[in-house]
Amino acid sequence: MKNVLGNWQSQTYALLRMVAGFMFMCHGLQKVFGILGGTRADFTSLGGAAGIIELVAGALILVGFQTSLAAFLSSGTMAVAYFIAHQGQGALPIQNGGELAVLYCFVFLFLAARGDGIWSLGGGKE
Repeated sequence: MKNVLGNWQSQTYALLRMVAGFMFMCHGLQKVFGILGGTRADFTSLGGAAGIIELVAGALILVGFQTSLAAFLSSGTMAVAYFIAHQGQGALPIQNGGELAVLYCFVFLFLAARGDGIWSLGGGKE
């Protein structure tokens, strides 16, 4: 089977990195500043700590600077979030509302393995 976007792998990876970073950063903005329809979290709580990680790591991933480190931290954060907030509500993510946490966890794990890529401040080459 022919790879439809094979010639665009570098660009589609960069778009994945930027969109995932932006969306994660938006979650952080909700928790840290209470904007974008969110509620401000207490900085001394787990939610506050998660918000800071989401904001800072999301911004780093978005611009492609220290992507591997930021994405690895983000992947772990989402794994913890899944087990704390969702696992007890059902066996599978589809049952316990944890689909987004699981998806973020594995997307960030992929980003951690691949690094900055093109269109990044980290100067990653393909």
